[in-house]
Amino acid sequence: MSGTEDLLVEAGRLAAELDGADPPTLLDVRWRLAGPPGRDDYAAGHLPGAVFVDLDTALCGPPGPAGRHPLPDPAALQAALRAAGVRAGHPVVVYDGGDGMSAARAWWTLRWAGHRPVRLLHGGFPAWLAAGLPTSTDEPTPTPGDVAVRPGALPVLDATAAARLAAAGDGVLLDVRAAPRYRGEHEPIDPVAGHVPGAVNLPAPEYVTDGRFPAAEALRDRFGAAGVAADAPVGAYCGSGVTAAQAVLALHLAGRPDAALYVGSWSNWVADPDRPVATAPPPDA
Repeated sequence: MSGTEDLLVEAGRLAAELDGADPPTLLDVRWRLAGPPGRDDYAAGHLPGAVFVDLDTALCGPPGPAGRHPLPDPAALQAALRAAGVRAGHPVVVYDGGDGMSAARAWWTLRWAGHRPVRLLHGGFPAWLAAGLPTSTDEPTPTPGDVAVRPGALPVLDATAAARLAAAGDGVLLDVRAAPRYRGEHEPIDPVAGHVPGAVNLPAPEYVTDGRFPAAEALRDRFGAAGVAADAPVGAYCGSGVTAAQAVLALHLAGRPDAALYVGSWSNWVADPDRPVATAPPPDA
């Protein structure tokens, strides 16, 4: 079972670690689906010593049939992480603007790439500010790291595996998008509305609030209510594999480090018009 201390770090503890002789590498991965780029937020103020890493261009591959945020090319990811100062075996802490989504995708990507010592700043940049801790506008020039990217350290689903999991009956494929998107009533981003047939809807706000996770027992109860059994396969998807990475982190916190991410998610599913699409009536229908 994954321990919380290996996955999350609170602002006060991180501040103490940064004052130590060998502080963790800090990655600022602030990102928005729409609106000003995260780099603007970073330039306005960030944790002292943090290096900005762009989710779209450094941690994901180019958008296309594989999805809006597909897996990165391993060599390109390795180059980006080394440029950010990530060292083999050395702790990394990632943070975002507070919702925990892009930080969770960064956490997932580093773990998938074989770099295990990575944690998420619980509550992100707002938690740091709320603790009264200092910020900086200085942009460090990190010493290049030597991390080696070895893909496959976390389980991944493609469309075929996601369909199989959703239909098998002995596991659960979680769709963590908002309920109207799952039901097919509304789709603001992708060209087709609906969900993977057999997937179970568990919107992200039901297991994380403002980027903060409840205790492990509460998470186990919530996932259990959605049909996630302790000994059965579980995977998650969203629109493009960002929010679903946060679901995988929540599942790790709940004791399910085997949880799989459908990285391409709905944006990959609907890229093939031959894949079936399910809808559901609204609750009061």
